[in-house]
Amino acid sequence: MLPLLALPLLFAPISAPAQSDAAPYVVAESGRGYGRLQDAIDAIGEGAGTIRIAPGYHRDCAVQTVGRVAFVAAEPGRAIFDGVTCEGKAALVLRGSGARVDGLVFQNMRVPDGNGAGIRLEKSNLDVANSLFRNSEEGILTADDPAATLTIDRSTFSRLGRCDRGLSCAHSVYTGVYGRVVVTRTRFEKGSGGHYLKTRAKQVDVSDNSFDDSQGTTTNYMIDLSSGATGRIANNLFVQGRDKENYSAFITVAPEGRDNPSRGLAIAGNRASLPDGIGRKSVFVADWSGEPLAIGTNELGPGLTRFEKR
Repeated sequence: MLPLLALPLLFAPISAPAQSDAAPYVVAESGRGYGRLQDAIDAIGEGAGTIRIAPGYHRDCAVQTVGRVAFVAAEPGRAIFDGVTCEGKAALVLRGSGARVDGLVFQNMRVPDGNGAGIRLEKSNLDVANSLFRNSEEGILTADDPAATLTIDRSTFSRLGRCDRGLSCAHSVYTGVYGRVVVTRTRFEKGSGGHYLKTRAKQVDVSDNSFDDSQGTTTNYMIDLSSGATGRIANNLFVQGRDKENYSAFITVAPEGRDNPSRGLAIAGNRASLPDGIGRKSVFVADWSGEPLAIGTNELGPGLTRFEKR
């Protein structure tokens, strides 16, 4: 099934700025409102709680260092974090005991080192759902936590990524050495550089997503398993665009090293195509791991080679 559920977020009406006569952040468990997101997080402390975020433009950011916090839009798609980062990293910097993000929009995130993100995840589990990341250097960027899982569902990543200014590239989603990365029913589109999904996770489940590069500019791979991975890439739709920095492959396995095993990585049920009349060729799966992959049936358009060992 094609992942169309994330599309309405792109067209959600832009709400007015958050009003001063009502608290923009409310801790659901206590009912208490706060004018700053950081104050709401600090009120939860080492416990667990949900922060309901009012509709509007929130030129605010926060750092979670302890506890388990859910950041939930009171009206999905209308609570917008716009252009403000903490620690020169992201709107949300997460290094507590776990977090959930639901229904939020992150846009216009830029920092001097070129990887301004909606979310910087530094440790622990994170679940992201029904959220939109757009017009920024990066959507989600993580550090390493081999015991943790990042889950993304029903979300959209649009106009993200960059490879310029002599800085390290930024990507729509870029994870370090996480234990597991799960991406489902999500749309990637209109990339502005780098890869759409780059991960060093040990295990992946990337299924029922769309990677629409038709309006991308100077983009690279759709999925880059930088250090190899096990798991599956299944039932996704891939459309490569014309304006590519690197069009040589759609999916890469272990291009930067064989730190993770890749034996049995399942890639099946996907559809992939090149632009009509482009006159160039590409490879669906390019493999540096040297391990046997489980590449099943995939529907590949003209000019696409199923597999290449590199």
